[in-house]
Amino acid sequence: MSQAEHHGQGEGHAGHDRHEGHSPKMFQQKFWLSLTLTLPVVIWSEHIQGLLGYRAPDFAGSTWIPPVLGTAVFVYGGWVFLQGAWHELKARLPGMMTLIALAISVAFVFSWVVELEMIEAEALWWELATLVTIMLLGHWIEMRSVSQAQGALQELAKLLPDTAARITEGGEESVSIDELRQGDLVLVRPGESVPADGVVRKGESDVNEAMITGESRPVSKAVGDEVIAGTINGTGSFHVEVTGTGADTKLSGIVRLVADAQRSKSRAQHLADRAAQLLTGVAILSGLITLFAWQLVGAAIDFSIVRVVTVLVIACPHALGLAVPLVVAISTTLGAHEGLLVRDRRGLEEARHLDTVVFDKTGTLTLGEFRVVEVTVAGGISEEDVLAIAAGVESESEHPIARGIVKTAEERGTEIPSADGFRAITGKGVAASIAGEEYHMGGRALLEAGDAEVSSALKTAVERASDRGQAAIYLLRNGEALAAFVVADAIREESREAIRELHERGIEVAMLTGDTKAVAYSVAEELEIDAVFAEVPPEDKASKVRELQGRGKKVAMVGDGVNDAPALATADLGIAIGAGTDVAVEAGHIVLVRSDPRDIPRIVSLSRATYRKMLQNLWWAAGYNIFAIPLAAGVLASRGILLTPALGAVLMSASTVIVAINAQLLRRTEL
Repeated sequence: MSQAEHHGQGEGHAGHDRHEGHSPKMFQQKFWLSLTLTLPVVIWSEHIQGLLGYRAPDFAGSTWIPPVLGTAVFVYGGWVFLQGAWHELKARLPGMMTLIALAISVAFVFSWVVELEMIEAEALWWELATLVTIMLLGHWIEMRSVSQAQGALQELAKLLPDTAARITEGGEESVSIDELRQGDLVLVRPGESVPADGVVRKGESDVNEAMITGESRPVSKAVGDEVIAGTINGTGSFHVEVTGTGADTKLSGIVRLVADAQRSKSRAQHLADRAAQLLTGVAILSGLITLFAWQLVGAAIDFSIVRVVTVLVIACPHALGLAVPLVVAISTTLGAHEGLLVRDRRGLEEARHLDTVVFDKTGTLTLGEFRVVEVTVAGGISEEDVLAIAAGVESESEHPIARGIVKTAEERGTEIPSADGFRAITGKGVAASIAGEEYHMGGRALLEAGDAEVSSALKTAVERASDRGQAAIYLLRNGEALAAFVVADAIREESREAIRELHERGIEVAMLTGDTKAVAYSVAEELEIDAVFAEVPPEDKASKVRELQGRGKKVAMVGDGVNDAPALATADLGIAIGAGTDVAVEAGHIVLVRSDPRDIPRIVSLSRATYRKMLQNLWWAAGYNIFAIPLAAGVLASRGILLTPALGAVLMSASTVIVAINAQLLRRTEL
């Protein structure tokens, strides 16, 4: 991203970036030089000398120190504010730059009018110089805060290595990652970062994906597994076939999504923009009223102008410009580090209102792959042994149910025995020999063909599975059924915790699926889901979401497939599973990098915490003006309470600092 893009998050209500082309370093330099010039202005100020009871050194030309150096501060330090005001006025949306420019310009012109003895009053050189210097300090703090908030995002972009070890026919060569192309084979050694998205073709290792997915534990990678650019290899080494480079990597997509989200405006940002516009109008009107009121009661013109300058300074909506963008920058970056990619800020804002979350079933609440969900044994043999035998028999089969049995055994750490003489029995199942014993695997047709003996326990288990719409497979030996395996699209273990946490937050859970009612209701019963929409064709999923919205519900839709895209776009909040299709990801407001339903309640927590911070910051940024503007105007002057422009600038800058610190506290939120 360019420097301007880095600071685009400070977008003001003028509809453009008031800090376009600026940097924290520029404001830092202007602040320190302006401070150096301001100190002599203050020291040789007649007002300060009388106030503190000292005399500054008197020499030829010493009386010109305040006007000359004050003018230098105005031109050098104040130019950035005058330039910003010009852009705001051209856009016909005056804002905080306009207020600052107006305040320092009034003080500058008035001081030279006094200096040229056109009127008899006291010049405002020290007030002008200190005001510009404090304003520069405030803007430096603001830009540094936003830059720090985005620093973690910028660090993501640095995860990619500069070079990669590409494997060619002639051996291994070191190339820049910009030279990698789809289909290239690269070697990733222990401790190195993966240079591109790809698929492991040789070797195995554990990979640290925490910086991309938020998964704290290293993830085991073997042949056929996908790896993500920027993740860090563990102690093993492997060859990776490149599938995505440069802007096409998942890492680049994450950086792009988060940057877009930080630039998008939420309703709270629009509220801050309107508040800043209103406050600008109130400040100018209050300044005019203050000037005329004091002149009507016979106050000196310099006193009246000082009051006007103080009102303009203290009412400056500077902190308002930081209140929401800084929270946006922190919350989206925090979400990205936790595997929650915010594509649209308004979607995240809606999450705090949710009262219903609708889950697609396959691939979201379930794995989208077959697994053994229940094993019933006839007796005389353990569950682990029958699973090992079944996996051995099915190990050479490519049938989805067979692959599910083998995968279940692998995930449970079961040692799978080797099988001999594997053969498929058309329409009935498969057979193979293990340790000299022949075994058969199949369904009801296999039993009927062999007139097998089946215990009542196995029959009951199979009938129960049939009622739930699940498949059941028998393991037979010598015409006797040893076990029955219920195979189904397995429920993610994370789904139970996710739904429990949503219920704890007072949010109802519904399931939307094209599966049969028997399958849908069995999953819903196991997960304690509140409502089920089953046998819903893809084209009707969006209408089910609208049906819930018609009942006054605030609905989030969670899905991963092409057929979920219309429903994701229709919902108040669309949440796409990152492992799903590109269409689903593009339709969602928020993308889950991990295919983990437990991230849904974390989105709600992030939304609520973010909104609280926004409201707190809006109050700190604008609420104090209720008391400060009347004080600046001099309503308590009769009691000897008067605010100087410099003190007004301090108070205004203090609100900016408070807003920045309060926003940073969002990082402590536990999702």
